[in-house]
Amino acid sequence: QVHLVDSGGGLVQAGGSLRLSCVASGRTSSNYAMGWFRQAPGKEREFVAAISWSDGGTYFADSVKGRFAISKDNAKNTVYLQMNSLKFEDTAIYYCAARYYGLAYIATLYDYWGQGTQVTVSS
Repeated sequence: QVHLVDSGGGLVQAGGSLRLSCVASGRTSSNYAMGWFRQAPGKEREFVAAISWSDGGTYFADSVKGRFAISKDNAKNTVYLQMNSLKFEDTAIYYCAARYYGLAYIATLYDYWGQGTQVTVSS
């Protein structure tokens, strides 16, 4: 089992920045891929970004490319999502997730999920 705790959400004005954190504990592995997803009211959960724990490879949704960055701190078992130039449409609950082997952008391929952190961008 892997336990994920995500945090860092809040209220920010459009154009501002936030950094989300996801701390992993339990049976973590260097073969993991970590992802961030988001879900806005009335919408399906959508992929945001992912990072490979082993080699640091990354993958981003087109909607956040150039604005968001994903990084990891192996010593702290923590993955970060740096969100810059936030837009109103970025408002959602953000979830971190973990899966064995390889980056993926499909939510059902992830095995473990954090509890979510609310990000609200005011226009």
